[in-house]
Amino acid sequence: MLNDILYKSIKIILFSLTSYMLLRTVLHRPSLPRPRLIQMAAHLSNGAVNGSSNGGVSLQDLPKSNVFTSKLPPDPQYKTPSASHNAPREDLGPRMVKGALYTFVRPEETSDPELLGISPAAMRDIGLRPGEEGTAEFRALVAGNKIYWDPSTEKGVYPWAQCYGGYQFGSWAGQLGDGRAISLFESTNPITKVRYEIQLKGAGRTPYSRFADGKAVLRSSIREFIVSEALNALHIPTTRALSLTLAPNSRVRRERIEPGAIVARFAQSWLRIGTFDLLRARGDRHLIRQLATYVAENVYSGWTSLPSVLPESASSTSSPTINPTRDVPPERTEGEPPWAENRFTRLYREIVRRNAITVAWWQAYAFTNGVLNTDNTSLLGLSLDFGPFAFLDNFDPSYTPNHDDHALRYSYRNQPSVIWWNLVRLGESFGELIGAGAKVDDESFIKGGVSKDFAPELIKRAETIIERVGEEYKAVFLAEYTRLMRKRFGLVSENAKDFDELFSEALDTLEALELDFNHFFRRLSDIEVADLGTEEQRRSMAGKFFHKEGVTGLGNNEKKARTRLAAWLERWRARVVEDWGEDGDEKRTIEMKKVNPKFIPRSWVLDELIQRVEHGKERKVIGQVMEMALNPFNDEWETGDREQEERFCGDVPRKNRQMMCSCSS
Repeated sequence: MLNDILYKSIKIILFSLTSYMLLRTVLHRPSLPRPRLIQMAAHLSNGAVNGSSNGGVSLQDLPKSNVFTSKLPPDPQYKTPSASHNAPREDLGPRMVKGALYTFVRPEETSDPELLGISPAAMRDIGLRPGEEGTAEFRALVAGNKIYWDPSTEKGVYPWAQCYGGYQFGSWAGQLGDGRAISLFESTNPITKVRYEIQLKGAGRTPYSRFADGKAVLRSSIREFIVSEALNALHIPTTRALSLTLAPNSRVRRERIEPGAIVARFAQSWLRIGTFDLLRARGDRHLIRQLATYVAENVYSGWTSLPSVLPESASSTSSPTINPTRDVPPERTEGEPPWAENRFTRLYREIVRRNAITVAWWQAYAFTNGVLNTDNTSLLGLSLDFGPFAFLDNFDPSYTPNHDDHALRYSYRNQPSVIWWNLVRLGESFGELIGAGAKVDDESFIKGGVSKDFAPELIKRAETIIERVGEEYKAVFLAEYTRLMRKRFGLVSENAKDFDELFSEALDTLEALELDFNHFFRRLSDIEVADLGTEEQRRSMAGKFFHKEGVTGLGNNEKKARTRLAAWLERWRARVVEDWGEDGDEKRTIEMKKVNPKFIPRSWVLDELIQRVEHGKERKVIGQVMEMALNPFNDEWETGDREQEERFCGDVPRKNRQMMCSCSS
């Protein structure tokens, strides 16, 4: 079953002829010119290890910039901050925006805001000092009531909303954009020098709001606030959340009238595949090139940070494939002339590799995004835009948390193939650039486009590169997934048989017996090999993994369940002894608990949190859940409510397993 999930679904997408037919359609155009024409850290943030060791700085003293808006073209209707600022706020609503990557737009003001919570880890990673959240300046900023731009001098950083499009559920959706998210500025941590784009979600209408109100409801805001920081604490690449603010006078209409809220969130970049999708759909080849150059030079750490061409002899598991060399001069073209890779190919491959690693983490921790449209797929490989997400309870590969996803397109099982589908769309946007090979900097190509004589060679090269990068995606994904699962199972050495005999069989067993995925690994961490020496001991220990109500699942009974688990535990014991010896339990348990969380923000926990905050008017519980989310591997926390901690980490109530929710937020 595991092989089906990890191989077959990818293979179906990887060799889709439709993708290449689309690429031919995009590239095979007349040779006439087309109409309309501070480095970041290479690593991703993990809150426990980043941030200022000197206590941070005030919000006022935090370094701020606007690299994005200074290097990329603005909305032609509001070319300057002053033009936008002097316009009535109601005039900055929905319309089509062309030839631009953003619009200058300020947040709508929030009356009587209430700061409900902050993430101490986020404060630390941004570089803010402890206690800054108590200042009036901080509270005004995260409520959308303060910007760092002075209308009298026209100095500072003016907020903006990004323009992008996307494929939603596999169909082209046209212009989308930041319909309720407004970026305030870019901040740079004074110690780590990592730059983040600080953004408010739920801050009001923008030109990209379409028919919506630009607001976010409290329900979805609580979910995003918690899960963003939980994923980061699990070391899963993700965007982050700084604060949660209630807008008590904002009544938002969704399926019902709900209270509004604002999440202050941040990321090293909010650019996504959908940004390129829109440019390709509009034939704006010059802006595609400009944006790709910006991504390499300003989002990544420069052209030389990108991966070198893989040797022809490299296997899917060899070191050059998993850890390619870098430091290639930007002007250099690598590889055999027919399929030579230029710098834009290296950029495409890095984006693919980042996303492959992130999906591997999702699959290893059973995180299901729920809406993996191209506008929700990050160019940095970050988990992005949280709607109807969930962690699996019982292991069910067909599960989707999105109750509108009737075809299960975005189910847990399909995530690796869907992300590759999205990356093929990005390959189509990059098609001219990667297909041009060594001619990518020729003046005739830059200004005149693809000539009729050059088109067949360019198309063939682009198709071949995308297919080869697909194999690289699969190799990187499988290598990272296997590495993570090996750690979760408490193994140190590599063994080719583990994938089928341990990993796949464990997941098959979890699915058949309807057992909880993440509870299984945490409970496995505590088992000592001495307690698995006999068949009787193994059958007894099998009960450790059952739900409180006992064995469930079609055709199962306790005897069958214990027999199957005992057989697997015997194989696992042998491998553990092979790696750790008979007396290595203490060290192994410590290592396993570093990667197998006791707490994850399950849907039922978040649902209870929402009910208690929205209807019960509780506030303390937000900080309690955040404390657990920021320290998921702890055995206990300092929330002051031990009983609640154990309940949130215990068996999921049967009626609350595999919950679903809507996209409306």
